[in-house]
Amino acid sequence: MMKPLSIPRLVCLLVFCFSLLASLSASPEAGNKSPVLLTVMQHELQRAKVDLGKLEPAPYFISYSAKDQVAAVVIASEGSLVNSTQAHTRTADVIVRIGSPALDNTHGVSRYTALRTNLLPLQDDPDAIAHVLWQLTYSGYRTASSAYLNVKTKNQVDAQEEDASPDFSLEKPTTYLEASHEATHELAPAADKKLEQAVRLYSAAFRKYPYIYQSMVMASSQNVVSYFVSTEGSRVVASTTLVRLAIQAQTRAADGMELMRVETFQADTASDLPSEAEVTRLVEKMASDLDRLRTAPLAEPFEGPALLSARAAAVFFHEVLGHRLEGQRQRGEQEGQTFTKRINQSVLPAFLSVVDDPTQRTLNGVELSGWYQYDDEGEPAQRVEVVKDGVLKNFLMSRMPIKGFDQSNGHGRAQAGAMPVGRQGNLIITSSSTIPDAELRQRLLDEVKRQGKSYGLYFEDIEGGFTLTQRGAPQVFQVLPILVWRVYADGRPDELVRGVDIVGTPLTAMTHIMVTGDHTAVFNGVCGAESGAVPVSAASPAVLMSEIEVQKRKHTLMRPPILPPPGFENSPDLKPADAGGRQ
Repeated sequence: MMKPLSIPRLVCLLVFCFSLLASLSASPEAGNKSPVLLTVMQHELQRAKVDLGKLEPAPYFISYSAKDQVAAVVIASEGSLVNSTQAHTRTADVIVRIGSPALDNTHGVSRYTALRTNLLPLQDDPDAIAHVLWQLTYSGYRTASSAYLNVKTKNQVDAQEEDASPDFSLEKPTTYLEASHEATHELAPAADKKLEQAVRLYSAAFRKYPYIYQSMVMASSQNVVSYFVSTEGSRVVASTTLVRLAIQAQTRAADGMELMRVETFQADTASDLPSEAEVTRLVEKMASDLDRLRTAPLAEPFEGPALLSARAAAVFFHEVLGHRLEGQRQRGEQEGQTFTKRINQSVLPAFLSVVDDPTQRTLNGVELSGWYQYDDEGEPAQRVEVVKDGVLKNFLMSRMPIKGFDQSNGHGRAQAGAMPVGRQGNLIITSSSTIPDAELRQRLLDEVKRQGKSYGLYFEDIEGGFTLTQRGAPQVFQVLPILVWRVYADGRPDELVRGVDIVGTPLTAMTHIMVTGDHTAVFNGVCGAESGAVPVSAASPAVLMSEIEVQKRKHTLMRPPILPPPGFENSPDLKPADAGGRQ
């Protein structure tokens, strides 16, 4: 799983860490009887507000967040279960802000001085729950008050910042109490058995491929109830469910390069997962891809025309554009601020528009992982038009204001134990200059010939990538392809190659987009950044680019296994090169 990562490197290994998020349907009902957890949170919050309000300095804002989660995880390899676990956890985050919205203890690099986190009792024991919240609040106050004094001193002796926006936005209180907000602390045994049967069946399918050295199938079912209360008067209770099926297989080329294929599915329930026949076909394709990849030639550094499939383009836009549209990246002397002063200026070709819409649950029948109702600061999710006809219009905002954008638009996100910042949800790219997908290959060949190149590249699939956004490092990105093809101008068959990464700088890369296809594909995943790992989606049509740059991928020199797998001692499917690379 992804771990929280600090800026400047933002890593989004989207394939390996799919977050398959679907919500329980419910509507706001303010008349519901509050559950024990919510009642205790409200009581302790009010007590802290009154008692700490008598001190100097006094907090001007306190919030309590809690996540009550029940999850079942089953993992199988080679047709046998290797793990079957059911767990129930409760976590609490307490945020204490001292000073005023204009300047508080979170200013600059002191952001995390506001946060304290810990596990909560699993039972609805009011005294035990209150004790944890009391400890976190008092500890948080001590840290926040000390940090605030440091912030005030530093603010007096340092030069004035370019963006002197407040540290916290003023928002209206929100009340949303989901009708089904009582946590379900048991998952249906029948669902667990169905998941166990599925992972055993699908993992067994890899046993017939001796060149696949490691494989795993994981299924998980999760039920989460999120609680949020604040001294502003907000009360939010929302629940989500998650069902995930992830399939992973690995092999190794004779030169030591590790090769991996991962596919995932999501659904509301285990019964809604794809059919056995569909998954079995996918397993066979994964095995076939790995077989071809391990003998495919190494690609060389290249600069020239390229075609990105819709899924690949979705990841490309997430890395190259999406992170630089997140609000906090426009503020602070450490940030590169790529787009900070480009509002109402062109940042993409005029035929492209971009929205981030966490309120959208599906696209073309596909569940979107970045869907949510309320962000992790208790603000309602909003559809944000960030780029219109190529022109930058907005940023993805948490409650940290930036110059010209004073309010949150519901994109303050974080995993438990992290401070929310502006993050992507469902990033959706649309185009007004499209051609049928079937014609894109010919357009690629036309551009290859026009440039006098011998071939162009087709990126069929991408696993993820990372980007650098702080000015102390080069403003670059790196995207990690899985399946890459050379498309030859002289009519030779397309050739699968391996061992390259897409690299570049964002402002330049965006100028090379020529045209898009007419079909949009969705890429669901988990993105890691300074506020932890959050589920995201990206959607895009296929994209033809006049120029893209690739570099060689780093790999080890570890040989494939010298001994064949058990049961394949005399298998004709294993070439001599597979036995340690010897010919």
